[in-house]
Amino acid sequence: MSTVKTTMRAVSQDVLGGPEVLKEVEVERPEPRANEVLIRVRAAGVNPTDWKHRAAGIFLGEPPFVLGWDVSGVVEAVGFGVAFAPGDEVFGMLPYPYGVGSHAEYVIAPARALTHKPSAIDHVQAAALPLVSLTAWQALVEHADLRPGQRVLIHAAAGGVGHVAVQIAKARGAHVIGTASAGKHEFLRGIGVDETIDYRETDFTEAVKDVDVVLDTIGGDNTLRSLRVLRPGGLAVSILPVAQDEYAKEAERLGVRAVWMLVDADRAGMEAIAELVEAGKLRPAIAGTFPLAEAAEAHRLGDTGRTTGKLVLTVD
Repeated sequence: MSTVKTTMRAVSQDVLGGPEVLKEVEVERPEPRANEVLIRVRAAGVNPTDWKHRAAGIFLGEPPFVLGWDVSGVVEAVGFGVAFAPGDEVFGMLPYPYGVGSHAEYVIAPARALTHKPSAIDHVQAAALPLVSLTAWQALVEHADLRPGQRVLIHAAAGGVGHVAVQIAKARGAHVIGTASAGKHEFLRGIGVDETIDYRETDFTEAVKDVDVVLDTIGGDNTLRSLRVLRPGGLAVSILPVAQDEYAKEAERLGVRAVWMLVDADRAGMEAIAELVEAGKLRPAIAGTFPLAEAAEAHRLGDTGRTTGKLVLTVD
């Protein structure tokens, strides 16, 4: 007689700190409520926001908590009113920042945060996409309305958000300028970057002028400096916290526009991403994969800040 498993493995932490605070634990398996989906996780992306929350809590406060916003897997069960069915392959981003928890064998997600996994990619590739692709899509398409022929500067263009943003910008017909260390320039050219800048050797504010859009994925003084390279009326989008009053005043002084955004879970955005994947216009670069139990190793690699593309946890 078979019994339904009521517990699951997850990667949790009891204190804030380095990768060593992460540990595999056995916890109660959740059950879906109305408009919710229980996903059996096949793979889950790891993003800079994961290791920042691990170290500092940020939005989540004090542990214990299970990290992970990216998910690709198979529908295990559904709550009332959900159109998905058990067995469906889905991917998406859990609502950011409080809907966390995909670094586990199972996770609950709102049905409208998910869409069907594209058949053109596997679960590892699918799990690498949601958070970074929604970030790039919302920045470049929804905020900037990027159009054919426009010039866009993408900082850290070989990073998780950056390399996906490059591909979305190219799919929109834009001219892409990307910053990265020299060793990553061949990779950037391979994904469509038209002009590369070695940020270690060149001040981008001297090398670039009159761009229509800047996507700032770095923060710090890079955010305000990015405003200087825009054409009059151009738009800078920062995905990292900024001093908003100073940001807005400097943008007004320069006659440009400035936006700070947090990524938001969105089925329509995920469906647009899935269409790009199926059309062969978007593929994630996988920097490394790690079994769930080795999540700390993924975090150690992520902490270096030198990966190209995305890190992904796999769940058997």
